[in-house]
Amino acid sequence: MSKEISSTTLMYSILSVEEGVNVQKDYLESGEVPEDEIEYEEEILGDLEQALMELIDVYKVRCKTDPELPPIEELLSGE
Repeated sequence: MSKEISSTTLMYSILSVEEGVNVQKDYLESGEVPEDEIEYEEEILGDLEQALMELIDVYKVRCKTDPELPPIEELLSGE
């Protein structure tokens, strides 16, 4: 098994974590989070955002070696 993930896997990972960030933000903004869980849910959002940034950093490096990959802006915008 290869130690390096494929570009396709990396792209889907970015899109999945981005969706997780959006869902978590929506949940926090919904007013449905119990008061005693807000801090915990904000920590989850922070972890998801950190994971997304790390994946984006890896993707940007990958784009330098694979010119066929779409720019990160296009990937995130769904183009």
